[in-house]
Amino acid sequence: MQINDKKVVTVSYNLHANLPSTDKQHIETADKSHPLSFIFGVGMMIPGFEKNLEGKSNGDSFDFSIEPEHAYGESDETAVVKLPIDIFKKDDVIDFEILKVGNILPMSDNEGNVMNGKVMAFDQSSVTMDFNHPLAGHWLHFSGEVLGVRDATK
Repeated sequence: MQINDKKVVTVSYNLHANLPSTDKQHIETADKSHPLSFIFGVGMMIPGFEKNLEGKSNGDSFDFSIEPEHAYGESDETAVVKLPIDIFKKDDVIDFEILKVGNILPMSDNEGNVMNGKVMAFDQSSVTMDFNHPLAGHWLHFSGEVLGVRDATK
């Protein structure tokens, strides 16, 4: 059975990304003991991942790279924002334990939507946060094997 719309796909893989500090950095692994299963064609996975798996069958190996626009997009300058430092107060005191450059903090917008932001910098009045996906702007490289393809059930 080939991978196409509404099929349940199970894969093992290694993900590497081209990050500024290295040529390729290992990001994650889904091995045969803890594979990834998903329904193909319903938006669960990044578009470039699905495009490169389409038509493959059980037992097929894969090895492909995805450009940023077909993965997590390019970095968006408007997703880097300055927030008032007062919102990081806990009991009227700034919580400097969480305000460390590089920390990823769960935040929510005015409508209650949760998003993760990375602390980029802070001073006495503001905190600069980056709300881009951590892999935005980076090429992704997947290698692995298709472990199963089947029809989805209710």
